[in-house]
This record gives sequence, structure tokens and C-alpha cells, in this order.
Amino acid sequence: MARSSSGIVAGLTAAAVAAVAFLAYQASASAPSPEQLAEPRAGKAPAAHASHPPKGPAKEKDALAVPARSGTGTRVVYSLAERRVWLVDGKGRATRTFQVAPSTVSPPPGTYAVSSRSGSITGSDGVQVEHVVRFTSVEGVSIGFSAAVDGSMPSPDPKSKTGGVRMPRADGDAMWSFATVGVKVVVVP
Repeated sequence: MARSSSGIVAGLTAAAVAAVAFLAYQASASAPSPEQLAEPRAGKAPAAHASHPPKGPAKEKDALAVPARSGTGTRVVYSLAERRVWLVDGKGRATRTFQVAPSTVSPPPGTYAVSSRSGSITGSDGVQVEHVVRFTSVEGVSIGFSAAVDGSMPSPDPKSKTGGVRMPRADGDAMWSFATVGVKVVVVP
């Protein structure tokens, strides 16, 4: 008898769970959207939950906001995911930020230092570049920031190993002035 009563209990439990799930689905399908809740209805008093003002549009991320966990002091911060660089002063404020075109070989996240600089060279992709600021090498490929003399920022050929993180020329000028040998470069995911 214990065996059959446990089967009945299991069956009733499964049926109850299915009924609750079905009712929850129906309630969510017929619930008004947030836009409908925000709209006042003519001739009717606003609902109690509508007395709170609707939330404004989501705040856009401040482009000058330096990524968390990017160290302290004067530094260049390079975000691999955002494809963005921040030039950060000694007080932790970004003095400039800009988008970059990443190379095919990326440095692992970590802290580096500017190791060498070149005013003008031919990049590993054959493009004439200026204001080269190198900070590490990966698999024998030198990694650094640079600006193409012709102002281009094409995506590198994924079949070749390049280490030049490209930026517009004006940003390359700013990088050149800021990132002297020894300045910290922090790479974040």
C-alpha cells in the first residue's frame, strides 16, 4: 500500500507543478508591457504601481571612465574587449580615450611597461607607421601602439601575425607624447 500511495503523491505533485507553470505562463502572456504600464489611461486613475516615475533611458557608459582593476598611477590602459585605450594621469583620471584596431596577436592581460619607441617604421603588415610605442612581445611578435601615416585603420589579415595596435594619427600623437619608455601599460580583458 505504501508503494501505491507514494505513486499517487508523486502524480499529484507533478500535476500541481504543471498547473502552476501553466498559470504562470498565462499570467506572463497577458501581463501589460512596461510601456503600457507607463501610459496613462484616459478617464481612469493611474494604478498604484504607476505612481513611481518611469525610469529614464539606461545611462550610457562614460567613455572616460577608466576600467576597474586597471592599476593606479600614470598608465596606458588597453581593453581587449572594448578595443579602447585610455591615457591615465597620476591622479587616476583619463586625459584621453580612443578606439583602436587590434592586431592579430594580442598580449595577455597584465601589466607591462613601454620598452621601446620608434618615430617612423614600416609595420609588420607592410604599412608605413609612426609613433610606435612597444610594450611586449608574444610568440616573437612585437606588440605596440602605432598610427598609419596614411591614416588608415584596416583590419589586419587574420592569416598573418601582426602586433601593431592601430589608432588614428591624432591619437597616435597623444600616445607618443604620453607613453615614454618606462610608462606602465595595463592590458585588461
